[in-house]
Amino acid sequence: MAGVFGRHYHSPNRCERTEMAEPDDTDASFLLDLGRHVRTMRGRRGMSRKVLAKVSGISERYIAQLESGKGNVSIMLLRRISEALATPLEDLLPSNESSADWPVIRDLVRRATPVQIAHAKDVLSGLGRFGGLEREATFHGIALIGLRGAGKSTLGKMLADSIGWSFVELNREIERQNGLSVSEIIALYGQEGFRRMEQTALSRLLARQEPIVLATGGGIVSEPITFDQILTSFYTIWLKAEPEEHMARVRGQGDLRPMADDRAAMQELRTILQSREPLYARAAGVLDTAGLSVEAAAQKLVAMVSPVLSRDGGAFGLREAAP
Repeated sequence: MAGVFGRHYHSPNRCERTEMAEPDDTDASFLLDLGRHVRTMRGRRGMSRKVLAKVSGISERYIAQLESGKGNVSIMLLRRISEALATPLEDLLPSNESSADWPVIRDLVRRATPVQIAHAKDVLSGLGRFGGLEREATFHGIALIGLRGAGKSTLGKMLADSIGWSFVELNREIERQNGLSVSEIIALYGQEGFRRMEQTALSRLLARQEPIVLATGGGIVSEPITFDQILTSFYTIWLKAEPEEHMARVRGQGDLRPMADDRAAMQELRTILQSREPLYARAAGVLDTAGLSVEAAAQKLVAMVSPVLSRDGGAFGLREAAP
C-alpha cells in the first residue's frame, strides 16, 4: 500500500541488516533515547504507529522496533519519519537541551529576516537594546487546551455564555478562513500546511483586539511558536481528564480520529497524553474534570476565571463571571 507521500512501506533490506553492527552500551543508550524521542513526538502529533507508518512509508513493525530502542535506523529513514511528523529532524535526536523556550527561539530564528537576526545577535551579545524587541503581553481572553474529549468546546461555550464573551473554536475558524475541512486541509497540505494555517488563523483572531474564549486543537502544544503565542496572549487553562474518560467522550461524539480501526486505540491515547502532558502543564491553570458532570465542571471553570476577569477583563469594560 502506498503512503500518503506516494511511498511504499519499507523494511530494512538485507544489505542494511547485514551492515548493522552490534551497539555498545553508549550506542544502546542513544538508541533507547532516540526511540523515546520518536514516540514522544508521535504522541504530540496525535499519530498512531499505523498512521505514521502510512505517512512515512516505513513498516509499522520497524517503527515499533525503533521506539523500543532496537531499531538501528539509517539517517534516510529517520528523515522520512521527521517529514511524516512534520517536525525538524533534530527534534527526534536525544539532547540535553531542557529549556521550553528553545524550540520557540529556534523556529523564530528560522523565519527571521537578516536584519532581525542581526538585532537578535546584538541583544544576545549584550551590544544591543531590548527596546524594539520586547514583546508586550496583551490579554486576549481565556484559552482552553487539552486532549480531544476534554470538554473544550462544551465548557468553552458555557463559559463564554456566562461571562458574555464570544466563543471561538480554532479548528472551525481555520475551516472558515480556508473553505476546507480540517481533514481536507491535512490531506491536501499535510500536517505542516495545517499548522501554518492554524498560526495564521490565530494571528487574525488576535488582530481583532477582542477578548474571546478560545477552544484550541489538542495538538496545538506541539507547535512551539503557536503555543507560545497562546500562553502569552491568553489566560490558558488545561482541561484534564483520565484517559478512559477522554476515550468515552470521543466515542460518544462519534469521532475516533486518528485512532479509527486501531485495536491499540487506548494505548495510543495514553501515549499521546503522556507525550503532551509536560506541555499542557505549562498552562496557567489546570481543571481536572475527572468524575465531574458537565455542570459541575462548568461551575469550577467559571470560578477559576473570575479572578482573571477582575484583573484583566476590566480593561474591556466586561463583567465578571456570574456567580
